[in-house]
Amino acid sequence: MSLTSDPPIDKATGPHVAPPAADDHDALTVVPVRHPWRWVAVAATAVVLAQFLHGLVTNPGWEWDVFARFFTAETILKAVWVTLQLTLYSTVLGFALGIVLAFMRLSASPFLGAVAHAYIWAFRSIPLIVQLLFWFNLAYLYKELQFGIPFGPGFFSFDTMNLVGAMSAAVLGLALHQAAYAAEIVRGGVLAVDGGQLEAAAALGIPRHRQLRRIVLPQAMRSILPNAANEIISLFKGTSIVSVMAIGELFYQVQVVYGRNGRVVPLLMVATVWYILLTTVLSVLQHYVERHYAKGAAR
Repeated sequence: MSLTSDPPIDKATGPHVAPPAADDHDALTVVPVRHPWRWVAVAATAVVLAQFLHGLVTNPGWEWDVFARFFTAETILKAVWVTLQLTLYSTVLGFALGIVLAFMRLSASPFLGAVAHAYIWAFRSIPLIVQLLFWFNLAYLYKELQFGIPFGPGFFSFDTMNLVGAMSAAVLGLALHQAAYAAEIVRGGVLAVDGGQLEAAAALGIPRHRQLRRIVLPQAMRSILPNAANEIISLFKGTSIVSVMAIGELFYQVQVVYGRNGRVVPLLMVATVWYILLTTVLSVLQHYVERHYAKGAAR
């Protein structure tokens, strides 16, 4: 006696298969899921946005006529250019030094690793404004910089007072501060690459520099770029802190103008809109650079 739940098989017609009940699905009534609280949230958000936009248009305190007069004024455009210069120079120098520090930390030398770790620890611990003021007063500690034999005679020297002005001190302070963060971003990107790929490349006899350029760098850039872009955008906005050194960047120049005419809000809006516009441009560049390095990886 067999113990099975399978239906009996008719040897003449084969196994019995029930016809599909297609009409059953048509008889069902489809009721979409209702989200009443979602609509309440949408309505509340729309009302808040509408009130904010209405206030922007109707509130005379914004003084849009003053905003329009100063937005493209020559003084403001020069200040925007100074801000861009500070961002560009500090980014290039900061990431160049950051790459060196990252590979020092990744090296097999305990001494180089310890030096890089101490640098990163120190410059991330000290507030940026303190670093800027320190470099601005460098001439107080060192009257001149001398190049020659270490602990021996010097061949030529520079007057520190003339060499490190306000702009140079600002770039130096921003770049050294940025290098500490860039080093960790680069190190994290390199460590994200699977070490087995380098071992396979070494087994195939690929030279070390080609491993770095063709295998490590393209993959590491996918991890480095988002964080690096965030740092550059933060640095761009952080250049406003050099206003304490009386450098004519965007925020300082806006302060000077509204200190003369008393139009605080419209001048602050001038700086705000310029920061938003330039940050948007940087974000668009980030998108295209990320898309370039994502070739072959995005599905």
